[in-house]
This record gives sequence, structure tokens and C-alpha cells, in this order.
Amino acid sequence: MGWALAQSLRCRQAAGWLCVVFGVLMCSTSQAWDAQKMQSAARARGPQAIASAEALQALLLRAAEQDDKERVRLVNEFFNRRVAFQDDMAVWGVEDYWASPLEMLVKGRGDCEDYAIAKYFSLAASGVPMVKLRLVYVQARLGGANGPQQAHLVLAYYDTPAGDPLILDNLLSDVRPASHRPDLTPVFSFNSDGLWQGVGAQSAGDPVARLSRWRDVLGKARAEGF
Repeated sequence: MGWALAQSLRCRQAAGWLCVVFGVLMCSTSQAWDAQKMQSAARARGPQAIASAEALQALLLRAAEQDDKERVRLVNEFFNRRVAFQDDMAVWGVEDYWASPLEMLVKGRGDCEDYAIAKYFSLAASGVPMVKLRLVYVQARLGGANGPQQAHLVLAYYDTPAGDPLILDNLLSDVRPASHRPDLTPVFSFNSDGLWQGVGAQSAGDPVARLSRWRDVLGKARAEGF
């Protein structure tokens, strides 16, 4: 199947509490942001958060006036320039932590999940339909085609369901089509509508465990006005 959009695993097809995850997501997301709520959340975190929220809202306002592809470029550039890569243990003192956009901007540091999550919410807030966005777990070959594989998360933007998606990635400064990223093999992807199976091995992580963290970070993002 590769990068092509596929049939979603809807709630009625999933088992147990996975349906609850999707139910929360589908009822709780929107293509806008609440400026007052974002400012209130920032004030509670202090001056650095206030400055970060102001910069983020300026980005969202600018991106909202552009077409989708320019929004993708602006959002990808914003987070890649403002945030330094660092793993969760160094930033949060735990093995795996999914930060909200404002949490990441305040720290100025984050890992691949944090970048992809912040870009997802920011693009949706600026007006990109969520049906065009997928968070994609991949196996990334570091250092070229023969390099070691590593689990990694990117954001994919689909202009059309059958099209070649654009990949927003913290490993590269620019946005490239998936066809120009032979170093990435999709494993599974998700957004507010469901979960999709990719073509790689499941060593990128258990989808149910990942979606539990996604549900948690959704709640934090909502509290920040997304």
C-alpha cells in the first residue's frame, strides 16, 4: 500500500477502547484556534510561553491567508527553526512523552513526535482539512539507503487521496514528496478519523499504545486553544 491513502479502521471495526480513542478525536478537533484560550494557557506558563504563543498565533494568521502548500511550507519551517531536536529523556526525564505545541515551544526542544504533532495542529488551525493530514510512523534509514533503521514519526500532507504526499520532517529543513524520500518506509498512520496499516514491520511501536498518547496530547492541545 505504501503512502497511498487507504480505508480507515473506523470505530466499528476496531476493538475495545480503541473506539473510545477515535470517538474522542472525531468529536474534539476543529479547523480553527481559540486565541483567547491560547493566550490564557500561555500566561499560566510565564513570559516564555507568552512570547511563544504570540509567535505561533502570528504564524497561524499568516498561514490562514495562504493556499495549502504554502501553509505546509510555513508551518514546517517555523517549527524546524524554533525547536532543537532532543529526546524525551533529556527534555522531560521520561522515555516517551508527547508534548503539546505550546509545551514544545516553551522548552525549545522536542523529538520527532513533538514536531509532527505541533505541525498537525497548526496546519489544521490554519485551515488545512484534517482529511489531508496523516501522522505517519515510518522506519527511517539514517545516513542513506544502507544505514541503520530507526522508528520515526513524520507528518504527511495529501493534496489528493491518490497523490504523492508531502512529508514534513524534522530531519530535513525542506518539505519533499514521499517519492523523494526513499529513506522512509511507512508502518502505520493516523489522524482524527482512524488508523491505517502501512507496509513496514511493526517495530515502530504498538498502534494502540501510540494512539493512547495521541488522545492525551489532544486534550492538552484543546486546552491551548486548538
